[in-house]
This record gives sequence, structure tokens and C-alpha cells, in this order.
Amino acid sequence: MKRTLIAAALLASLSVPALAADKKVATSVLANDDAKAAYSIGFLSGMSHAQHIDKLDIDSYVSGFRDAFAKKEPKLSEDEMKSTLEAFRNRLQLEAAEKANRAATENKAKSAAFLAENSKKPGVKTTSSGLQYEVMTQGTGATPKASDMVKVHYHGTLVNGSVFDSSVERGEPTTFQLNQVIPGWTEGLQLMKVGSKFRFALPPELAYGEQGVGPIGPNSALVFEVELLGIEKPVSDAPAAGTDTKSKKKK
Repeated sequence: MKRTLIAAALLASLSVPALAADKKVATSVLANDDAKAAYSIGFLSGMSHAQHIDKLDIDSYVSGFRDAFAKKEPKLSEDEMKSTLEAFRNRLQLEAAEKANRAATENKAKSAAFLAENSKKPGVKTTSSGLQYEVMTQGTGATPKASDMVKVHYHGTLVNGSVFDSSVERGEPTTFQLNQVIPGWTEGLQLMKVGSKFRFALPPELAYGEQGVGPIGPNSALVFEVELLGIEKPVSDAPAAGTDTKSKKKK
């Protein structure tokens, strides 16, 4: 197999996102900059593979790396490597699909149980779509339309209470067009007035459905505490560059 493929793989591993600042690598055993660079390449390569492969024969991986780097004759032909990797990839895909199916089934049952219990709580209302909401603070401002840009603070958790996203924890509100987000948000925020704070429980079909996204598994119900801070001019209402707005009526 061409050595350039190995070099490309190593370079690709360097594009892995940086480690968190509080996860510093001990450098006492790395004598010089070359050692640190080599360790970094190895670590980032391993971290990249670990995102997609649960189990890997590390000794064989290192053996293959050593042979390739030393320009030795490979123990497998290029065709053997190709067929082996194709079979390996197919097996990983099958295992991932089976794992996702199990998670989808389990999450669907957990979501249904959570929503059934949550609907019984005092103050919780359920819309025709299945969206559940509870008024925590009732504001007195305007109510947004689906086409409006809104500014909000939010705190999102799974039904087990684990946080998957939170503008509150980041300390910075977010702004978005209301009809460009998940259905539960589009519907729910149109029930709010500026200054309100609601707690929403979204069934999976009003969130990320059977696919899930990131830390949100398939068929996951989601819980959000949302504070509506303001409504901004819809994108479609914003004047085009160079347009004279003095003669237009204010909205």
C-alpha cells in the first residue's frame, strides 16, 4: 500500500478537535519536542479511531504502524488489506445499527413513561401535538410568530436529568428564527410572551425523532426550560442593503 496513504491518515488525525484545557497531558516522560510531536500524533490518531471503533487490537495496530514507518514489506497484500478492512467496516456498521435499534426501542419506552408521568403534574398542559408545557413565569410582552427572530435563554436535559445543551451554563443567550428549529420549539415559543419562562417536555417526534443527534439518542423525549428574552424583526422584513427606509412605515 502506498506510503502516502499512511501519511495522509496521520495528517488527518491532527484535525481532531483540541483537548479540553483541564485534560493536560503529562510531559515528564517526553524528553524533547520530537517525542512530544510523536506522542501527539499517536494520541490524536487513537482518539480519532476511538470515536468510531469500540474495540481494536492495539498490538496489531502498533505492529502495522511500525512496519509501515520502517518501510518493511507488509504482512498482508494490498488486496488482503482492502478486503479485510471492507469486511471490518461492514461488521462495525452492522453492530452500530443493532446498537442504535436497541437504543431506539429503550428510549421510546422511557420517553413514553416519562411523558405519561409528567402530564399528571399540577400545572402541566398538553397540546394536540403532544407538547407538554408548564408556565414558570408569565411575561407581559408580545408573542412571537413562527417567522420571527427570537432571543432566548434555555437549559436542555434528557429525561434522566443529564444536560445536553444550555445557553444558561454558557452564560450567553441565543438568537434564531423560530421556524428554523425543532417543531417543539416552534410551537412552544408561540405560546409564550416576552418575559415568560416555560418548562417544555417534548415527545421525540417534536424533537429529533428516530435519528437523534449528538448526545441525544433516537426516540428521546427532551425537557427544556426556556426564557423568552425578546423578539426581533423577521429576516424577511429586514431591509435590503442600500434600501431607503425613511419613506417606509414603521412596523
